[in-house]
Amino acid sequence: MRLIYLLLAAILAAAPVRAQEGASSSQADETPHYNLPVSLDKIKESLEQPAQLTLRTLDERPTFRIQIHERQKLDELLATLDFKTTRAPAGGLYWQEVQRQMWPSVDNPLNQPYAAFSQSELLTILVENLVGHYLGGKALNAVTSAEKARAEAAARDEVMQAIRDYCNAQPNGGAGIQICSTSSAIR
Repeated sequence: MRLIYLLLAAILAAAPVRAQEGASSSQADETPHYNLPVSLDKIKESLEQPAQLTLRTLDERPTFRIQIHERQKLDELLATLDFKTTRAPAGGLYWQEVQRQMWPSVDNPLNQPYAAFSQSELLTILVENLVGHYLGGKALNAVTSAEKARAEAAARDEVMQAIRDYCNAQPNGGAGIQICSTSSAIR
């Protein structure tokens, strides 16, 4: 590509020089000496050289890599923020404050949060929450650990079956192959 630019520059620089040449015979005998910024001999030598492009370089595929650093910075920034807040009461914080001042709890006992429940209902809610908190987590853990153990056993059986199939497909039942000899002991 550079050769094309050099050739174009040489042609453009040589054209005005030829136009200024006189038609006198004395100048025709002399070899013209041009004061050009490029050498025509070097351009000719470069054009005579074979092209650098070969068929081998056409088949090579370039490798492109992309790294995104901004995402990491954004994740680090979001990790520093604290979004842990309690639930806002119905109507918002300001409405709760208005209610507290307009209807004080001393004068309006039925306006309290749990005023709709009787003593026995509150006790039932308390017991249900305690049972759910202490026993529910253990029951959930027991179910998930049993499910995990069952999935691991199924995966182990699947791998062993694949090894058996591989060994049976080999000559002499896979004799001499280490995995086949160890898997036959496990069978």
